[in-house]
Amino acid sequence: MSEQKNFDPFTLWKDIYQQSESYWGGVLDEKMKEDQFSEWMGKTLEMNLLYKKAQDEMTNKYLEQVNVPTRSDLSNIASLVVNVESKVDHLEDLVEETDVAQMKVELKREMTLMKKDIKSLDSKLDNILKELKSANKKPQNSSSNEQTSK
Repeated sequence: MSEQKNFDPFTLWKDIYQQSESYWGGVLDEKMKEDQFSEWMGKTLEMNLLYKKAQDEMTNKYLEQVNVPTRSDLSNIASLVVNVESKVDHLEDLVEETDVAQMKVELKREMTLMKKDIKSLDSKLDNILKELKSANKKPQNSSSNEQTSK
């Protein structure tokens, strides 16, 4: 039996695609190398940029009319929030430093008061010890006087 070729439309389509792609690819490569193509592409990009600029302006005007913040408004607010946060952090640091300085001053004052109190207690204890010593000497002397008088 002889082999019959079956008609495959996908193979035919694939062959046509490859041939047209190789032909048009070469033509387009040559056209892209010309200065005219670069000029045309530059003008196209310029038109796109002008269209985008006009669209951005119209969008901003619309958002302003309906009282909705724009991207630039939000970025300005974000930068203001960052500035406020940094100022608050700075103020917190100043308050902490002030608190530490005040605590040091108060601690020194408390220490000097405590030293005075300890000196006062020490002098009082010295007086008590003197009184005790003198009280101990007196009864012995008075008891020895009593014994000698008997």
